[in-house]
Amino acid sequence: MHDAKCPPLLLFVTTLLVVSCHRAEPSADEGVKLGENAGVGDLETFEFRINSTNMTNLGYGIAANVVASLLYGSNLVPIKRIETGDGMFFQWVYCASIWVISMVADLILQSPKFYPFVMVGGAIWATGNIAAVPVVKAIGLGLGSVLWGSSSLLIGWASSRFGWFGSPDDVPRPMLNYCGAGLCLFSGLLFFFVKADVALHPNSESIPLLLDRRSNSCSYGQSSSEFWMDVVGLRTRRFIGCLLAVMAGLMFGSSFAPILYIKSHSSCGDSMFHGASDYDLDYIHAQCSGIFVASTVYFAIYCAVMNNRPRVYSRVILPGLLSGLMWSLATYCWFLASNHMSAVITFPVVRAGYGLVSALWGTLVFKEIKGLLNGLIFTVAFCAVLAGSLLTVLSKF
Repeated sequence: MHDAKCPPLLLFVTTLLVVSCHRAEPSADEGVKLGENAGVGDLETFEFRINSTNMTNLGYGIAANVVASLLYGSNLVPIKRIETGDGMFFQWVYCASIWVISMVADLILQSPKFYPFVMVGGAIWATGNIAAVPVVKAIGLGLGSVLWGSSSLLIGWASSRFGWFGSPDDVPRPMLNYCGAGLCLFSGLLFFFVKADVALHPNSESIPLLLDRRSNSCSYGQSSSEFWMDVVGLRTRRFIGCLLAVMAGLMFGSSFAPILYIKSHSSCGDSMFHGASDYDLDYIHAQCSGIFVASTVYFAIYCAVMNNRPRVYSRVILPGLLSGLMWSLATYCWFLASNHMSAVITFPVVRAGYGLVSALWGTLVFKEIKGLLNGLIFTVAFCAVLAGSLLTVLSKF
């Protein structure tokens, strides 16, 4: 477990160094000025530099998208085979790790202005993330990630493309963009028909730190129903899991609306957000602060409902910290990609990409998807994701 933390930490430092290097605007002597008497040589030099800059931004954007997809798709893998109970304690550890990483990154980025309004988006995300553990238990890591990724893709892409919470993002080839987003969404619908074979309790040897005392015995033991899904049927469990995944995805996709709103009003002289930064990474710490505050409130409510007997599993702590680290790195990479490309491109690519990565984990490693029909549906959905992501990227150029 400790060895697995080194590559993400190294990637985190490297990513932030790249961000620091590319955040500054180009100086005046780096640009090529075209005067009225500019010659053909100056024009060719200008065009070459413009093309070179576009290719550099495309390269950074694609690389950041790939890393974000890999980390998002793998961030729940550490807890896949660990008993998490109802997931509330894991939720709190997970969000605490996210907040700590964001504080370190905020210092590296020289502490940009903090907007409390962004915390609302973090609270929305934390609300949706409560369903993460029940979804993984009910329908598996691969299918759950694909479903909430698809619904998040729909709301996030539409809000960016049509400007629901800010200025709309224009693309040179809108039809390619629509087709790409449609294929990514279609892949999510296909994954909905894949049946997953998952276990509610992967490790029976995990014992919670706080156990329920039975009224008729002096010994400690687990309650008869460790989790509410234990008492529902398979079909009901699948329906609830799919419904929770879609609802969580809608909240994930809506969580960045405050950032879009602030950026769109940064140029309005009469707005309280006038002069706000246009750099996406400046808002992540506020987003993560909202995540941590909301998760702490939810955990306190959970403890009160459980009569101060929360189900706390010791084995979930280190995996929860690692999962939060991976999510934070993925978010910084995603926002970095949005800085080099537009959100209308990165939203479908990252959401569909990490759903694909999660599906591969669930299929190849955890054997959640079995059977010829399931394999065929998965293959078709796999091709739809690749085609949709490619069309979405090409729509920008």
